[in-house]
Amino acid sequence: MGLFDFLKGPSPEQQQTQQESARRQADIMMNIRANRPPSGTMARLQQARAGTLPWIATLTPAELMVVRSHGLRPISTVSATCWLHYGWSWTLGHAQGWDLALARLKEEAKAAGANAVLDVKMRTIPLAVENSMDFTLIGTAVHVEGLPPSPDPIVATVPALEFVKLLEADVVPTGIAVGAHYEWLNDWRGATNQMWQGNTESWALSRLWESVRQQAHANLRQHAMPQGNGVLAHLNFSQMFEREANETKEYLARHIVVATVVDARRGTPFQHDIKMLVDIHDGGTPLTGTTRHHQSYASNDSEGAI
Repeated sequence: MGLFDFLKGPSPEQQQTQQESARRQADIMMNIRANRPPSGTMARLQQARAGTLPWIATLTPAELMVVRSHGLRPISTVSATCWLHYGWSWTLGHAQGWDLALARLKEEAKAAGANAVLDVKMRTIPLAVENSMDFTLIGTAVHVEGLPPSPDPIVATVPALEFVKLLEADVVPTGIAVGAHYEWLNDWRGATNQMWQGNTESWALSRLWESVRQQAHANLRQHAMPQGNGVLAHLNFSQMFEREANETKEYLARHIVVATVVDARRGTPFQHDIKMLVDIHDGGTPLTGTTRHHQSYASNDSEGAI
């Protein structure tokens, strides 16, 4: 393209493309603010629901064979994103960011006529955009034979094979819950300075971790309680930061836990209160021994604290 091409201005085709892009962006923004899928996404999902479009799934061929043999029909891949700016708290903002993305994912699943979304992966984009973060969910919307489409589809982070194994064990995944908490410790008494005491536990930091993790799990239970009586805690992410302030040390500890909520058979061995049934951590899963399924969080000591 030469210099004089810039002076000519856009061609009619380019103008039409720019106008279509502007209309598409305006439609996306309008529908996001109204908590609806964009018009283009809605049309695609409705066509997938009607079977006029080929279905797309995140499942492996083996998983597809298993879920279809159990009466689950894949409809479409669905996804949702929220880029959240942290006005007050990085930690508590994570619960809000995942909640917003989860609500949008359910709207897409409803538009597809699904009963559930399986194999939901939680992803973040590692971009250094100050005081903000991306929250993205992607999974496969499925329909259960013999049931009408659900107004509140189940969303489960477990892979399809584990989903089927849970159903066979009378454990029904019902949704996702998030718990997050952070606390500051101002060590003005120097209780953490134990450099010359050998192998000695730092009681101040132990109590800080204990408090933060217990409160995060309490928040998780509160979020999960309306959905079921157990949780599969997929993600447990912790960080601690140390900084000097006014010649004293300050510590920030934060813990985030994300889980699939399940409704298990009442009575022995399951109780009516929320229990940590399976600890499926970020590095793998004891149910199948597969490679890492969730990789939303990775340690990054350069991140800002709050």
